[in-house]
Order: sequence, then C-alpha cells, then structure tokens
Amino acid sequence: MPQVIHLNPENVMARLVPHILEMESAAHGQRIAIGIAGGPGTGKSTLAAELVAMLNAVKPGSAALVPMDGFHMKHAKIEAMGATDRKGAPHTFEGAEFVGFLHHLKHASEAVSGPGYSRKIEDTVDDAFTVQPDVKVLVVEGNYLLLTEGPWAGVRPLLDYAAFIHVPRELVRKRLMKRHGEEGLFSEERNRAHIERNDLPNYDLVEQSRERADVIFELDVTR
Repeated sequence: MPQVIHLNPENVMARLVPHILEMESAAHGQRIAIGIAGGPGTGKSTLAAELVAMLNAVKPGSAALVPMDGFHMKHAKIEAMGATDRKGAPHTFEGAEFVGFLHHLKHASEAVSGPGYSRKIEDTVDDAFTVQPDVKVLVVEGNYLLLTEGPWAGVRPLLDYAAFIHVPRELVRKRLMKRHGEEGLFSEERNRAHIERNDLPNYDLVEQSRERADVIFELDVTR
C-alpha cells in the first residue's frame, strides 16, 4: 500500500527532492524514472516542472522533464476517428509509442528529442524537448502513468518511483474551466460540456489507479 501524505504543494518538494537524490546516488550512473501521476487539473505538470528545476539547482543538468501529453494522437487523427468529444481520454493517445519512447530514454546514451503538447493550438509539437546524455533523472508526468489497461500497463514497470497527486474533484472542475477558457478557442458552454463529458470521467479513472503509486500526496489547496 502506498504511503498517503497530506500537505501543502510547497512541501511536496521537501519530501521528493532528498529521496530522489538518494535514489540517483544509489543507481550508480544508471538513469532512473520518477513518475508524477494524477488526474487533469491537479497541478502535477507544475509540480513536475518545479521538481526538475530543484533537482537541477542541486546538480545542474541532471534532470529532465518527460511529459506524457506529447503523445496525444494528432488532432487530425482524432477527428478522423470521430473522437474529438473524447480527446484526452486514454484511447486518444499513442500509448504504445509512449511506452517505447520511455524505454528507449532509460537506456539511451545519446541526446533524444520528444514531442510536447501546445494548448495554444490544441495539438502536439514535434521535438518540443531534448534529453541530454548527462541526464540521470527522468521526471515523467502524465494522467495515465499508473493505468493497467492496454499499452498503459507498460509504463509502471519503467518507473523507479511513482508519486500520485490528489486534489478534490470540485476544485479540479473550477481549475479546468479556467484552463480551457484561457486560450479563448472555445465557448464557455463547450468547455463546460467537455469537462463534464470527458475531463471529469478521466479524473475518476485516474483516481482508481492511485494505489499503484509509491506515495500519494493529498494536497491541501483552495484554488
């Protein structure tokens, strides 16, 4: 059973950074992968980026962010599937490609570039980041890292340590409304419908995978 810790987001780093540094030292030069999982709107992307920054502040160039979102299917492919209403659900990602990419990254000795996702265009961007040869800690961030369905089952065995981020469902709903509205691509009505039809069911699915983490951070947040 994972350890469950209630704390403020600011204190997550105080828990994670020393532990990861110890893991890196014990790996004797081998790359390790740290998973930051959680549903949409839980703040895991921000936490993962902060974690990379703090690890690199201690050991410059030692950590890199690996976002799962870059493995969304291309929007044109999702449209061709007739799945735009469910964009962001597990079946609208290239899950097997993500698993293969992560496996390659753990053993690569050369620079490796990977895709990202842009909310400004609601589509993936090739070569959005590059993991340099000296990187020893991969901070892997995404919704579906701990799922057991289909190709997603291949992710967890590649993670040396996994943290799950929990934020209450009602707060997630408010955050997602704000996020979807920021780029002004869609109407408020469309955004609200998408959240209820897609984002919150995805949140519920991800919550069911939390027991596969090593630690669950239940964050004390109000906004």
